[in-house]
Amino acid sequence: MLTLRTQNTSLNSMSPNWKSLFFLLLLQLFKLCFSKSQPFTSSSSNSDLQFPCKPPHYSSYPFCNTSLPITTRAQSLISLLTLREKIQQLSNNASAIPRLGIPPYEWWSESLHGIATNGPGVSFNGTIPSATSFPQVIVTAAAFNRTLWSLIGSAIAVEARAMYNLGQAGLTFWAPNINIFRDPRWGRGQETPGEDPMVASAYAIEFVKGFQGGNWGIRHDGFGERRVLEGHDGGSDDGLMLSACCKHFTAYDLDLWRNFSRYSFNAVVSEQDLEDTYQPPFRSCIQHGKASCLMCSYNAVNGVPACAQKDLLDKARNEWGFKGYITSDCDAVATVYEYQNYTKSSEDAVADVLKAGTDINCGTFLFRHTLSTIKQGKVQEEDIDKALLNLFSVQLRLGLFDGDPRNGQFGSLGPKDVCTSEHKTLALEATRQGIVLLKNDKKFLPLEKGVDFSLAVIGPLANNASLLGGGYTGIPCSSKGLFEGLQEYTKRALYAAGCLDVPCKSRAGFREAIHTVKMADIVVIVVGLDLTQEREDHDRVSLLLPGKQMALVSSVAAASKEPVILVLTGGGPLDVTFAKEDPRIASILWIGYPGESGGRALAEVLFGDFNPGGRLPMTWYPESFTNIPMNDMNMRADPSKGYPGRTYRFYTGSRLYGFGDGLSYSKFTYNIVSAPKNLRLSRPLKVDSSRNILHQAGDTLDYLHIDEVTSCDSLRFFVEITVTNIGDMDGGHTVMLFSRMTKVVKGAPKQQLIGFNRVHTGSYKSTATSILVDPCTHFSFANDYGEWILPLGDHKLMVGDIEHIVSIEIN
Repeated sequence: MLTLRTQNTSLNSMSPNWKSLFFLLLLQLFKLCFSKSQPFTSSSSNSDLQFPCKPPHYSSYPFCNTSLPITTRAQSLISLLTLREKIQQLSNNASAIPRLGIPPYEWWSESLHGIATNGPGVSFNGTIPSATSFPQVIVTAAAFNRTLWSLIGSAIAVEARAMYNLGQAGLTFWAPNINIFRDPRWGRGQETPGEDPMVASAYAIEFVKGFQGGNWGIRHDGFGERRVLEGHDGGSDDGLMLSACCKHFTAYDLDLWRNFSRYSFNAVVSEQDLEDTYQPPFRSCIQHGKASCLMCSYNAVNGVPACAQKDLLDKARNEWGFKGYITSDCDAVATVYEYQNYTKSSEDAVADVLKAGTDINCGTFLFRHTLSTIKQGKVQEEDIDKALLNLFSVQLRLGLFDGDPRNGQFGSLGPKDVCTSEHKTLALEATRQGIVLLKNDKKFLPLEKGVDFSLAVIGPLANNASLLGGGYTGIPCSSKGLFEGLQEYTKRALYAAGCLDVPCKSRAGFREAIHTVKMADIVVIVVGLDLTQEREDHDRVSLLLPGKQMALVSSVAAASKEPVILVLTGGGPLDVTFAKEDPRIASILWIGYPGESGGRALAEVLFGDFNPGGRLPMTWYPESFTNIPMNDMNMRADPSKGYPGRTYRFYTGSRLYGFGDGLSYSKFTYNIVSAPKNLRLSRPLKVDSSRNILHQAGDTLDYLHIDEVTSCDSLRFFVEITVTNIGDMDGGHTVMLFSRMTKVVKGAPKQQLIGFNRVHTGSYKSTATSILVDPCTHFSFANDYGEWILPLGDHKLMVGDIEHIVSIEIN
């Protein structure tokens, strides 16, 4: 029997090239699913691949019996282990158990936006020397395309399984990073889907489902519906193609800023902010994405280290239904004792994290100190057994104990499935869709093709493809720098670095850059950030361009015959107010870390082969925002303290560019075709009137606790929207539907995103789309106690400059 799954981004809304790519990728998955698995030849580097349950000597154990339930098999394996053997499994580098024929296993592999070199589980020193490098997550998020996110997860999974079959990767990968990009200075904000919890949640669901096998064996019926073949639903609690890990749980978004370090930082978070900002992506990743791993973070939350905080980890398992293993961030168990001084001894730290629900330690701390902890009576062997049950259950779901993986469902995957033309085209499409056009005075772009003009490309980032990958990058299939990509569009291209490097501490290269500019008709300046400025364990202190980059831009703009094009790299927001206001700078584009296809994608956008449609997934603040302490975790503004709040949902200060900003070479208008004006609720049987009044200045507003509303499902409705392209170019465009209260309500977001769809609309044509609204979710917010409440009265829906009022009343 076929089961149906729908995606908000329908196939009919895609561009012709994107639609073809979609079909090609799904066809590839379909072929792989039904192709007969063939073992690799003896010349393969994995001809002696080690795996558990290897016949004839080690295949008769009950844990090798695939007809038994997963839990039974896991418990059987645990029962055969000695205490020391059990303890040796509590590290990311789990030891071999030779007497049972079980080889060592490395849990730590990385796949944030492609198979990465970070972590010992991955090696490119073998038959497979490279893997597809997709744009950094913040760029992919800017596409606001769920189907794109899902397909990227699937493509990375195919390459990861292929590398596993060659002994070059594990099966457990520690991605995605779904922390909220709360502060623009955070060095790892580039790794996230941005500042909005709804977007981060959607990304988590799509990536995890795709990565764990949710697209394996999918066929497409051509009408925007995804049909999952029987036996390949991708969302079951048993079989996994790979294991994805939601990280870093929770309220982790500070690495190293001034005197604050992630290893010792105590994130003081209100119940309100925890519930409606920091936790939603993790809840969605678990409940809807069905992630099989959760990583607890270095930091403490309200005084308790995250990996030792039992109430948080219990919430994931007991309330959200998490079925998988919980790993610490690397050496995060050691930090409980050594950096945070939360415990008096190493043994106390071991006891606290194991009893809290952490199953495995990335590092050797548990390996070194668990035995003494048991001898001191602070933990029991049963506590270890509980952790091992979670660990072995995931390995069993991955088929690790099913015998030779080359004879399994994914055994045919190999070198032919890595760096495929489909995957490289998908990476290019992701970069195209993620590029954001922020300024385009007098329609300076796109540049006219076929005209013989000279082009000067300036900037230290313009001719070095290795700087464009961002954090957690592997070895790309083929990488093309920005200058190289532009050279394909003009025979007369010139290059000068201007700055010796990205920090740009001197003007040594300015003279050459200005000389080059004076010889050119059109000038492209590429400046911004790289990993010297923002990365793991390194936050920024300024939002301005590094060093003398600003001076380089202004000098080049002054020397140019025509207004110039400014291209910005990096994951974090930049205060480029000077460029926004300078008429000599005609256009500004943000390309983030575009990955291996950055050069081609930028050229296609500049010359009009692709109409940009990316939108910022984070607010761009002015430099004055750096006066706000980065360690202040409060989301809501506090005028009495001069605190402006954070992210578009709560920030009250000035901004350079807002969440969702992004231009196109076309112009799009909206019309709300259908949406209700009134929603009526039956009065709950038990409502404490004093508990259900929000006091305003001179006014009151009734509300209901969500747990009092018995008819949430019946309140849902679709907003039908028509998008019209009134420009001369076909293009992709993201429709974003927001909501906000018509009255100012204490604690409520200024506005919040309800949903989004990316649609493709032809020139002077219209496209219909719809967005589901769930009032209990989209019109509610958390109160001071972390309880979800639904204000009654008028709620405003907004798409572009179109507004619609929906009133919620009680009968």
